[in-house]
Amino acid sequence: MEPATRRHDLTSPAFLVVASVVSIAIWYVPYGWLALYPCRMFVTFIHEAGHAIAAIVTQGTVEEMIIHPDGSGETLTRGGLPFLIASAGYLTSAAYGAGLLALSRNGHRTRQVLTWNAGLILAVTFFLTSNLFGWIFGIGLSAGLIWVAIGVSERWAHFLLNLLAVQCCLNAFFDLRTLLWISQTTNLHSDAKLLETMTLLPASVWTIGWGALSLCFWAVGLWNYARLGRQ
Repeated sequence: MEPATRRHDLTSPAFLVVASVVSIAIWYVPYGWLALYPCRMFVTFIHEAGHAIAAIVTQGTVEEMIIHPDGSGETLTRGGLPFLIASAGYLTSAAYGAGLLALSRNGHRTRQVLTWNAGLILAVTFFLTSNLFGWIFGIGLSAGLIWVAIGVSERWAHFLLNLLAVQCCLNAFFDLRTLLWISQTTNLHSDAKLLETMTLLPASVWTIGWGALSLCFWAVGLWNYARLGRQ
């Protein structure tokens, strides 16, 4: 009975509920984002890596990938399919979050999944990142993930993995909310503005479409996670 009880504890939906509540509430707390700054930067690495991978897959090249301290990033590419490259950032982070939710259903794989993510961030840092801050933070983030994987209890590691997954999904959505405001009120450069110049469809249309897809990814991830609890 003891192993079954422990398995239930590690796969309890409570982890996901708390991670979701924390992720949403933090947006409404002054300076609350500082508490989740490492998670925010994790999402930025995944977002920019999505642009870079889309460029490589479509026969383009990555000129540079820059990670800024404010949580934003830039990926400059040459060639490839601009339509897919521009769309890849937000959709990659949302899909990646849904994938993490699926992997975190089994709490006993938590340490492995965190280690894989540390390796991924390290690879993105070494092979794609161009600026000093990106290198320093990428290496530090990888080390932090390894420390969580081996240095904290399995329950806390599982909660933090759920938090990363929810952050990937929700940050993609909240960032798109900001992008929608930027697209409607300014002429600042953005992925949506780039597609507007390519297709003549308003940037807000692309932003709303990406937001809808991001919510779909999150919903699928939540459904897969909840399905385990019914088995």
